[in-house]
Amino acid sequence: MTRTRILADARRYGVWCTTALLYSLVVMLPVQTSTPTQAVDITKMAFSPGDMTVKPGTKVTWTNRDQIPHTVTSKDKGGVLRSQGLDTGDSYSYTFTNPGDYAYFCTVHPFMMGVVHVRK
Repeated sequence: MTRTRILADARRYGVWCTTALLYSLVVMLPVQTSTPTQAVDITKMAFSPGDMTVKPGTKVTWTNRDQIPHTVTSKDKGGVLRSQGLDTGDSYSYTFTNPGDYAYFCTVHPFMMGVVHVRK
């Protein structure tokens, strides 16, 4: 083999290795998946919307737009929704993973109610 031939083969091999390395990095990089989100405003002494249907994995965020505190609390004892008191501008989020109906209310104003339906 001539020196020129050896250098040409080395270059080709180097290009192949670089291409293979870049390809493997692209394939191995984790794919960013976004979590579906929904918003509920707490305004005028009500949850808006008060009734919503989402898919499992959806993150729901409640934001208090009223001038008085509110909570987001499951109606069932031991339920998953348990916010602290939310002052004006405060938010509370929960990601629903299991199908079902999640009824909630405000412990400060029990007439304020809502429900999140989680469906596949």
